[in-house]
Amino acid sequence: MGKIAFEQNQHPKQKPDQSKLGFGKHFTDHMFIMDYTDGKGWHDARIVPYAPIALEPSSMVFHYGQAVFEGLKAYKTSDNEILLFRPDKNMERLNKSNDRLSIPAIDEEFMIEAIKELVRVDADWIPVEEGTSLYIRPFIIATEPFLGVHASHNYMFIVILSPVGAYYAEGIQPVKINVESHYVRAVRGGMGSAKTAGNYAASLRAQVEAQESGYSQVLWLDGIEKKYIEEVGSMNVFFKVNGEVLTPELNGSILDGVTRNSIIALLKSWNVPVVERRVSIEELFEAHANGTLEEAFGTGTAAVISPIGELNWDDKNIVINEGNIGELSQRLYDTVTGIQRGTLADTLGWTVKVEK
Repeated sequence: MGKIAFEQNQHPKQKPDQSKLGFGKHFTDHMFIMDYTDGKGWHDARIVPYAPIALEPSSMVFHYGQAVFEGLKAYKTSDNEILLFRPDKNMERLNKSNDRLSIPAIDEEFMIEAIKELVRVDADWIPVEEGTSLYIRPFIIATEPFLGVHASHNYMFIVILSPVGAYYAEGIQPVKINVESHYVRAVRGGMGSAKTAGNYAASLRAQVEAQESGYSQVLWLDGIEKKYIEEVGSMNVFFKVNGEVLTPELNGSILDGVTRNSIIALLKSWNVPVVERRVSIEELFEAHANGTLEEAFGTGTAAVISPIGELNWDDKNIVINEGNIGELSQRLYDTVTGIQRGTLADTLGWTVKVEK
């Protein structure tokens, strides 16, 4: 793969107002593309103007769902340096998703360098206002024009960039969550541990119904017994019970989140007890009843920390920490975002500098 070709965008777009970015609405002037051809491997790495892509209607991604993606961010520090947060973990996980969907592996080190180069090209798009960042979306799609169920022989790897605002425009507010007892997101042996488009499509119906009932998101239970907690929306989930932090263990149907991994590492470095194990919904409601359920929060790239203020399960409703963000949740949010933006010391070696 080696060298990355570059084509300058001759018609750059007007940059959006940083105070009105929203999330995932605006896209920069350039994108990275690399092709895969069976027998040739990954080739023709290039940075080109952001533009529509041409695919045949018979491209296999449209019919058999071979599509994986990642999400990470770039930040500008007060010294105008550009930092990425743990891109090695994203590329490692992308290859795990590739393996599950029979997509050829990528060279992880090369792709980190390619992302750095793309971010350098569009560095002027990185917003600097509080809570903003440049969202990076790498994804791979099957492009072979063929109707028949087998792994594609051709793929495109694309990276696009999007300047985004704070995930919560009015600060972090605990959200109301409905415990989903009917629909299933994923099962062990399926694709729950891969970051693939189909998992998110499977979650939409339950999310729509939850929002129609006044809830922000869904707490997913396991797909077999409908008893054990898995994820909240598209995020990993944590509970502080009697001074100990619990999170569902990775069981083959739960995504190995980069933020999840970071939160566990931080808690251990602070000597806060953290345990990865099966957590039942009954156990959680019992902990609330006896006064030991102290905090609950989701973790993910977009929001970092999303506090849970209420849970509804089988028409039983509980309020956690009086509907307020917990002290530990706030500390975790402040620490991760501080490391990401370079305002706190990165003692764990997570940030990667993008040299100018």
